[in-house]
Order: sequence, then C-alpha cells, then structure tokens
Amino acid sequence: MERYQYLRSLISQLLEDLPLLRTEVVEDVRYLMSVGEEELAFETMCSWIYEDSLAISRQYYERLASVAQEIGSQRALHKLDELIEK
Repeated sequence: MERYQYLRSLISQLLEDLPLLRTEVVEDVRYLMSVGEEELAFETMCSWIYEDSLAISRQYYERLASVAQEIGSQRALHKLDELIEK
C-alpha cells in the first residue's frame, strides 16, 4: 500500500471512531485527504477535536499520537492530552 493510502486509511478510521466531530469538519478532513494533504487533514481534525473540547479515551489519544509520529506532526497533539477522559 502506498504511503498516502496508508495515511488516509489511518485518518479515516480515526474520523469514523469519533462520531461527535461536526459534519463540516469531517467533510473538510476528507476533502484535504482527497487532494493529497494528509498532514493538513490530520492537523485540522486534531485542531477541531481540541476546539470542540471532545472527550477522548486514552486509547484514542494513543492512536492519534501514533499517526502524528507517522506523519511527523507532533504539534497536532498540542493540548489534546487535556481532553483524555479520566
């Protein structure tokens, strides 16, 4: 599997597993992936998770961290650890 397809798959799965994300955000993230902007799509998704103060599980955060490392975008995780459910 080519790298961009692999990244799209990871990001798409994260989108599907976070149903509380607004529809317009999901559409924006999918559009960005469709034009080859996987890193920006991931950063956009993470930004909106934070902006909307969505509670996330420790497992979901770890999945985000794994994708961030894969993409080389650790800054996308900035402050998301504050949203981990206690």
